[in-house]
Amino acid sequence: MTKRKDGVERRKHRRFQVPSGAFVELCPRGAIVGKIVDISLGGLAFGYIDGQKPLKRSSELHVFCVENGFCLREVRFKTVWDFEIPNELPVNSEAMRQSGVRFKRLGRDQRSQLKYFIENHTMGEVQL
Repeated sequence: MTKRKDGVERRKHRRFQVPSGAFVELCPRGAIVGKIVDISLGGLAFGYIDGQKPLKRSSELHVFCVENGFCLREVRFKTVWDFEIPNELPVNSEAMRQSGVRFKRLGRDQRSQLKYFIENHTMGEVQL
C-alpha cells in the first residue's frame, strides 16, 4: 500500500501477489497484453512491453489466469499511473512499462469473481 509523504495510507484495498500465469488484456481486443504484478478489489498493476497499441484507447480489460482457466471479462477501468521500467539488461532492446489501473463500477458478478480470484488464486498480501 502506498504511503504519502505524511505517512498516511492512500489505498482503500489490500494488494495481493498473483501467480506468474496471470495476465491482463486491454480492449479493444489485444490492445495490450501484460503480466499482472498485483491485484486488489480496487484495481491492479501490470507490466507490458512498450510499443504495443496505446493504453489511452482502452477502457475495458479482461483478467485471466492460464493455470486455472479463470477469466474476468469486460472490467471498466481508469489508468492511474504508467511509467517506463529502467532496463537493467542492455542486451534486451525492448522497453518495458508498468501501469496501475483503478476498476470502475464493477457489477455484482464481476465483484464476486474478483473476490473469488483473490481468495483462491493469489499468493498472499503484498508487503511494503
